[in-house]
Amino acid sequence: MVATLRVVLDTSPEPDLRIASRELARALVATTPRGCEVEAIAPAGDGDGVRDAVPGLSDVYTSRLPRRELATALQLGAPSGIGGGLIHSPSLFAPLVRHDRVHSGDQTVVTIWHLRAWEAPDEVGRGAAAWQKSMLKRAVKHADAVVVPTHAHAARLREIAPKLGDRVRVVAGAAPLGFIVPRDEIGRRRDLGLPEGFVLLAGSADPSDGLGQAFAAVAASGVDLPIVVIGAREGEEPAIADLASAAGIREGVVHVRGALDDPDRAAVLGASVAYVTAGQGTAFPWRIVEALALGVPVIAEDTAVHREIIVDGGLLVSGPDAAGAALAQALGSSAAAERLGVLSGDRGRAFDWRDAANRVWELHAEL
Repeated sequence: MVATLRVVLDTSPEPDLRIASRELARALVATTPRGCEVEAIAPAGDGDGVRDAVPGLSDVYTSRLPRRELATALQLGAPSGIGGGLIHSPSLFAPLVRHDRVHSGDQTVVTIWHLRAWEAPDEVGRGAAAWQKSMLKRAVKHADAVVVPTHAHAARLREIAPKLGDRVRVVAGAAPLGFIVPRDEIGRRRDLGLPEGFVLLAGSADPSDGLGQAFAAVAASGVDLPIVVIGAREGEEPAIADLASAAGIREGVVHVRGALDDPDRAAVLGASVAYVTAGQGTAFPWRIVEALALGVPVIAEDTAVHREIIVDGGLLVSGPDAAGAALAQALGSSAAAERLGVLSGDRGRAFDWRDAANRVWELHAEL
């Protein structure tokens, strides 16, 4: 008898969640134990894209509902047509309803990568925050396990939803498989209109992303280099420019770009002399993990999440002045930059989607 793991591939509006879903599904296919197979569940209209993105699936089950309508049905616990069997969702997008794990063998496991809906609901938007909170309530009632990427997430989630108890499990994410600086990196940066040799920041103008503090850190460092910001939302350029100006960054130094595909992000990271972040929220730091994967020196605000992810692979600091001093230290000599890059790369090898997939298989076997 073949055991089928059904993975929900959500076409989320959040780019990092789409990437995580794709990468985990690919890794689950690559690590499938003997006697098992992986099937995908997708909203109506997304089946062909899923087949192209994740080769090796045994099948793709397509819902009769498009994503928006399916999200509403899942939130209300209404019949969605996608339930039953061993279901693993790399997000909260899953049929969280009553099921029989003991007699029918049904399981439902969901994943929470960030807690913005609880910590910064205004940044998420009223509708998205309400949906996430509703889905967590359903998870408390019906999920067999809830996966989070760090122990810091687990501790915070247990404060928000104490009834989850020991159902909270930790499985970290990783940089995309094969995430390397592309051979055409110079051309890609040229197409993006970016300079060579810059300090990299990432995020939106939302306070929890900490761009204002990161700009202040660069200003305090005295380092005279261009600054590139990636991951900004469309139309945020003026707001980010205002944050830079308020931090003392002179006009014309900052280059703002939106969400980039994997090769473009790798090309941008490959030209950065350091990655600086002052993010404060309980969210998996995707750009930090990618910077570590490429051996980019990392200077990050000292938070529980950053301590757990970076360990000794970067410089953990408190406040813009300390971050500025750390950046100046990191770039003070080629030897210092090289040493920090080596530490970064060593830590980056700790994150791997195949390892995450093996942990998911073990989780479902345990359940």
